[in-house]
Amino acid sequence: MAEKITLSKKDRMSVAWRSTFIQGSWNYERMQNGGWCFAIIPAIKKLYKTKEDRSAALKRHLEFFNTHPYIASPIMGVTLALEEERANGAPVDDVAIQGVKVGMMGPLAGVGDPVFWFTVRPMLGALGASLALTGSILGPILFFVLWNVIRWAFMWYTQEFGYKAGSKITEDLSGGLLQDVTKGASILGMFVLGALVERWVNVKFIPQVSKVQLSDGAYIDWKSLPAGTEGIKQAITDFANGLSLSDVQIKTLQDNLDSLIPGLAALLLTLLCMWLLKKKVSPIIIILGLFVVGIVFHLIGLM
Repeated sequence: MAEKITLSKKDRMSVAWRSTFIQGSWNYERMQNGGWCFAIIPAIKKLYKTKEDRSAALKRHLEFFNTHPYIASPIMGVTLALEEERANGAPVDDVAIQGVKVGMMGPLAGVGDPVFWFTVRPMLGALGASLALTGSILGPILFFVLWNVIRWAFMWYTQEFGYKAGSKITEDLSGGLLQDVTKGASILGMFVLGALVERWVNVKFIPQVSKVQLSDGAYIDWKSLPAGTEGIKQAITDFANGLSLSDVQIKTLQDNLDSLIPGLAALLLTLLCMWLLKKKVSPIIIILGLFVVGIVFHLIGLM
């Protein structure tokens, strides 16, 4: 029986260090796939001995991947555990590995932005700026040191957590635990994606479908407002009470669509892009197509 191959702490540290550069080859087609593949190379070299096995491993890790750069660490840890089990003969296929990656990257990406970009970094920046305003050189130095210590500590320990958790997942492959985790992660990822569609995909049809003259009292009479700040205050109060800004109410095609199902056009556009991706259409072609359609529709007054 062949000796079990195990990733040492040195191997995992090498992967963690390389994952710092996960954004280094970011591209519009597969996002962070190049940086991800670069990070996992030390583990691939340790786990697989033949050129064919290494090439196959690198190929499956060049698939689409995109998440918060620091949140990628726990996903990397789980992936390392899965690759380790696969190298030792466990029935872990490409679909399972990619399914776990895709299923985890969506939900975790929504955690990374508010924690790091909107909380930790502004707090450290404010601390550093307050010192810098007093003329102290410690301001920028403190910000740089604390930010990188927190960032690196988070990346290393969450990768280790993912690695240990991934090892536990693979202990019961025969019982279908990995399949259940993969399915659950994929469902959660799709749920989060669906919730973000209406927020991130913006489609507006501007053709007017109706134009109604409002009666007196339904809109702000700008001529009768007091001069100066009192007039501004009155206008804000009237608008807050539901009065229209003008004496004409215009309804666009987008207003009518939103009254039926808000975000319907954005959802249909997203589903179309997903269908094209399923048909093996290049993401670059889809992006260029969206640019062309958007420009043409704007020129003809549709969007």
